[in-house]
Amino acid sequence: MKPLEKKGASTASGKTRGIVLASASPRRRELLASVGIEFDVVPSRAPEDELPGETPEQHVIRLSRDKAREVASRDDVAGRWFIGSDTIVLRDGDILGKPKDAPEAADMLRSLSGRSHRVLSGYAVHDRHDGGCVAGAAVTAVRFKELTEQEIAGYIATGEPFDKAGSYAIQGIGAFMVLAIEGSYTNVVGLPLCEVVEVLENLGAARLFAGAP
Repeated sequence: MKPLEKKGASTASGKTRGIVLASASPRRRELLASVGIEFDVVPSRAPEDELPGETPEQHVIRLSRDKAREVASRDDVAGRWFIGSDTIVLRDGDILGKPKDAPEAADMLRSLSGRSHRVLSGYAVHDRHDGGCVAGAAVTAVRFKELTEQEIAGYIATGEPFDKAGSYAIQGIGAFMVLAIEGSYTNVVGLPLCEVVEVLENLGAARLFAGAP
C-alpha cells in the first residue's frame, strides 16, 4: 500500500478537508466513505500490544488514541483531524484476535458457536491543531447459531477469517453464522460510524447534509 492513499479527499475547490483515517482497514475506509465524508488514508504504525491490568475497553480506546496520534506526529502527513480505531472480539472476557492459522481459527469459531459474545471498537479523533483528542468505545452483543464442523471447515477454506478479529466477518460470508446482534452493526464491521460521525460534526471537521434544505 502506498504511504498516502487518497479517498475522496478533495473538495470542489481542490483543497483537502483535513480528515485522515489512521487505518489500513478497507472496511473502515468503506464505512466512512459511505456517508460522504472526504478523507485521506494513512495506515498507523503504532504497536498493538496489550498492557497488564488493562480492561478491554481501556485497551481499544488506548490503541485508537495511539493510532491517531502516531499518524498525526508525522511531519510528512498533511491534515488536522486524525481518526484511530481498534476492534476486538470478547468471549468470556478473553480477547480473540486475528487467528494465526486454520486450527486457531477453527478453535475460535467452535468457542463462539451457539452462544453470544461481545465486539468492542474503540475510536479516537485527534485534533493536531490544539492537541485535543475525543475518544470512546462502542459495544455490540453478537449471537452465533450452532455451527457444524462442515460449516467451520468450509468457512475457513474461503480464507475470510484470517485477517478478522474472532475469525469472522459479519459483512462477508460470515453473516450466515449470525443469529442476532444487539447494538451497532458498524461497530462489528470495525468502526462505530454513528459515534465517529457525531464527534467529527461536533468538532466542526465534517457536516453531513450541509446543503440540504
